[in-house]
Amino acid sequence: MPGEPPVPVETTVPASGAPAVSAAPVTVLGLGMMGAALAAALLRAGHPVTVWNRSSAKSGPLVAQGALPAATAADAVAAAPLVVVCLLTNDAVQEVLDGLGTTVAGKTVVNLTNGTPAQARELSALTAERGARYLDGGIMAVPQMIAGPDAYVLYSGDHRAYETHRATLAAFGGTTWTGTDPGRAALHDLALLTGMYGMLLGVLQAFALVRTEHISAEEFSDLLVPWVGAMLAGAPEMGRAVDTGRHLTDVSSLAVNQAAFPNFTAAFRDQGVSSELFEPFQAILDRAVEEGNSADGLSRLADLLTLGR
Repeated sequence: MPGEPPVPVETTVPASGAPAVSAAPVTVLGLGMMGAALAAALLRAGHPVTVWNRSSAKSGPLVAQGALPAATAADAVAAAPLVVVCLLTNDAVQEVLDGLGTTVAGKTVVNLTNGTPAQARELSALTAERGARYLDGGIMAVPQMIAGPDAYVLYSGDHRAYETHRATLAAFGGTTWTGTDPGRAALHDLALLTGMYGMLLGVLQAFALVRTEHISAEEFSDLLVPWVGAMLAGAPEMGRAVDTGRHLTDVSSLAVNQAAFPNFTAAFRDQGVSSELFEPFQAILDRAVEEGNSADGLSRLADLLTLGR
């Protein structure tokens, strides 16, 4: 549930190229780029795989690799005890599950569709009503990374189902358990993606700035990558400050950042670059100082971003 206490994150990384412990049959619903990558990984691991997609043409390449096509989602679900779902949205997942009715009874549904914690909890309740076990998952990889050494998937929900099928799920990459609350995997997924998008927005803003002086963005990345990496090394210390509420700093206070930040927006304006991505940051810096937090570090902003605090 939303108030569930923290659960130690447990990660299992399979040996590179290790075969599946058992060739358990698996069904994959949804054959977009990610769903197709998941199905292909299962096939390579030696599993009998049944596939279904609204557009049946997408099953062709996987059938050529040995997958069995199903005419309907219900036929696909009937073919295996483990059903992996990877659709565009959780609204689409619910629509498919509504069409399946009690066909999923006795099955384990692993939903690897990107969504919110609330949606995961709703889908878990829906599958439980129909006699199925539910795992929600967050894929921390792009399709090309699936089954590679850097891919892993976050899981939450029915722990017994997770333990039963973990060896099969390891075909996708590392497996990371986040808790029995079905929404925990989605929460971790979105939080990790939030950090990624924040970083990428800064990278793109930097590229937009340097190219105004005809500096190659690719060449500039040689300086940018190690700099950003060095700054990320401070994340655990900042996280500790957030957890403990001890935000005082002798490194870079909110007052210092507030005073320096107008230089960014002024430079963007002078160079003909939009400041729309950065203006909200100036606003929250101003609010933090106005509320008496001028001596604190940037970690204090996590409190200001949490509604109701």
